[in-house]
Amino acid sequence: MEKWVVTAKKADFQKIGQTFGIDPVIARLIRNRDVEGMENIRSYLYGTLEELPSPWLLKDMKKAVEILKDKIDQKARIRIIGDYDIDGVTATYILLTGFRRLGARVDTYIPDRIKDGYGMHSQLIEKASEDGIDTIITCDNGIAASAEIQQAKEKGMTVIVTDHHEIPYRDTDKGREWIVPEADAVINPKQSDCPYPNKNICGAVVAWKLIWALYETYGIDRNEILEFSEPAAVATVGDVMDLQGENRIIVKEGLRRLPTTKNQGFRALIEANGLGGERITAYHVGFVLGPCINASGRLDTAARALRLLCTEDADRAAKEAGDLVALNQSRKAMTEKGREEAERIIESQGLSSDRVLVVYLPECHESLAGIIAGRLREKYYKPSFVLTKAEKGAKGSGRSIEAYSMYDELVKCSDLLEQFGGHPMAAGLSLAEENIDAFRKRLNEVCTLTEEELVPKVVIDVPMPISYLSRTLTEQLSVLEPFGKGNSKPLFAQKGLRVLNLRIFGKNQNVAKMCLMDGQGNSVDAVYFGAAKEFEQYVQQKELISVTYYPEINVYQGRESLQAVIRNYF
Repeated sequence: MEKWVVTAKKADFQKIGQTFGIDPVIARLIRNRDVEGMENIRSYLYGTLEELPSPWLLKDMKKAVEILKDKIDQKARIRIIGDYDIDGVTATYILLTGFRRLGARVDTYIPDRIKDGYGMHSQLIEKASEDGIDTIITCDNGIAASAEIQQAKEKGMTVIVTDHHEIPYRDTDKGREWIVPEADAVINPKQSDCPYPNKNICGAVVAWKLIWALYETYGIDRNEILEFSEPAAVATVGDVMDLQGENRIIVKEGLRRLPTTKNQGFRALIEANGLGGERITAYHVGFVLGPCINASGRLDTAARALRLLCTEDADRAAKEAGDLVALNQSRKAMTEKGREEAERIIESQGLSSDRVLVVYLPECHESLAGIIAGRLREKYYKPSFVLTKAEKGAKGSGRSIEAYSMYDELVKCSDLLEQFGGHPMAAGLSLAEENIDAFRKRLNEVCTLTEEELVPKVVIDVPMPISYLSRTLTEQLSVLEPFGKGNSKPLFAQKGLRVLNLRIFGKNQNVAKMCLMDGQGNSVDAVYFGAAKEFEQYVQQKELISVTYYPEINVYQGRESLQAVIRNYF
């Protein structure tokens, strides 16, 4: 059972509304997203790329730029080692494009998910040495590769790390000891002594900041710098960063530019998904475009997605984009099969009583582990790990809930793991197959989650009666976009509503349409997406129901009408 809670943050909503010409309800919603003070509200509503923090604030940025300027001018061979997900691919694209613009001798290598695994491994260092590489730059990885970086240094290579993952550490008698690789420069805002104000930028934004600083050093026009806001926005949404502050500005600007992008790859992918001519939203990036980019690294090679972003030929881009859409369709079918098997194992083996779920799917494609873990997290509202059989042992991914820091909990199991890394909300790991049971037991033994923390919360912004709804207010809600993690769609609620004229639609009977009426006779059209039959059965047993909802303008056959989209009910 969900727990419904109302956000009750205080501010002078009338004054904010008058100052910015918005409804006081909109002012309340902004405050609920922890935006305080007139200047921060102004930035939230109208912030531009001009307000982004300087790249020079990142620790080691000056050092990295000085090193790289010398390397570029000397025509030294530079290799970018990226990652196979959306953040890693876009970060690699940004670095590759930027270095080519600067005339560098540069190439890339994105590890193969199956053959190489995540990040830098010994064989990649050996290959770089054989190829005569002088300098390695990592993106979206490297912070946990101390041994491999040491190997590269011993072979005479220069190494620059750009990453955004958690800094590895070990707990000692003297407290926490941070393990930062001894690279020539380490650019990662999560370093405790890094003065950069935003600790939660994605790997592609870190890469952009490096190119930004280099472009400034070489005197390249600022407009060229800002063109990278498109891939940076795609990565920020795709890697599920908080859409607050700098991230919100980047995504807002990148989404504004995407429909008219100059990038042939993005343009072709937008067309291949039937989004040409439409306004691109964070939803489109997170659930339509992004999964296509990720699909190449999951089921084939991420080099295909990188090739798409780099191509300047429209016909080739169209073919590549079509292939990625097809790959993503295959990925969806495989994911569904894996989810069903994972749920069967949980129920048949009694794992549902565990506070942390660990499911071993030896036959599942290892690239799908994270997606399936996310589905389990949604269904059971528990931190969930899905492990698959790898060439050596088992590999997997985890997805967490707000009260559980996945990375910190993995540190407590580090003696059972071969390798691990990640964030509070997501992590990747590898371990010996024989350690899987011990890993599951340890995670649950050290877990401190309470029963209350394992109950999903439905956070209501405003208990707003449907009688207050208007087209003007609903249209004003668009000033809060883009929606996503850290800036969720507003949620309203009302009790004591009568459901009239309920009809069920959809090929899978998953859409319920109706009219909601309050005790004073005010009504609004409404729609519920999900288990529509269950909703109908519930309504038939109740005279009145309570709902949470989000208002929108529904467009059907050219006609527009106000409707409430029901999210939860009881």
